[in-house]
Amino acid sequence: MTATDDFDDFYRDTSRRLARYAYGLTGDAAEAQDLVQEAYARAWQRWRRLAGYENPEAWLRLVVSRLAADRWRHLGVRRNRLTNAPAPPPAPPPSEDTVLLVKAMQTLPAVHRQALALYYLLDRSVADIAAETGASTGTVKSWLSRGRAGLAAAIGPISQKEESHDAR
Repeated sequence: MTATDDFDDFYRDTSRRLARYAYGLTGDAAEAQDLVQEAYARAWQRWRRLAGYENPEAWLRLVVSRLAADRWRHLGVRRNRLTNAPAPPPAPPPSEDTVLLVKAMQTLPAVHRQALALYYLLDRSVADIAAETGASTGTVKSWLSRGRAGLAAAIGPISQKEESHDAR
């Protein structure tokens, strides 16, 4: 039997227990999986030596425990740093124009929204948008045209209502 086969057997026999242990330490399934993966990666690097240990699983638990402690320590340092830092100033509310534009964009089909966002917000060319979406340049031009027309239809009546209300 090769070292790889031995390690594979060891992994199959111990991984579920170690994952449960890591979950018990962290309370977070994703974090537990990350810790276990890191522990097994370290075990694989040292497998020739670990294979001779009386209880290699105990070594893995020690590694997971230390990794979890490092995680908690890191979170504590980060929390202290954030606690001592001054609070950021509150973000200003969006303008009425922004709210109207977002509401109007939500009425458009997804491909029109995507094309408009890529073109106007990210300054992408029609050719770039075509390459990214897998559409032809003519299709992208159509999406942009229809998207602009849809925005005009969605925003136009609102603007006319405001103008007639202001005229009174």
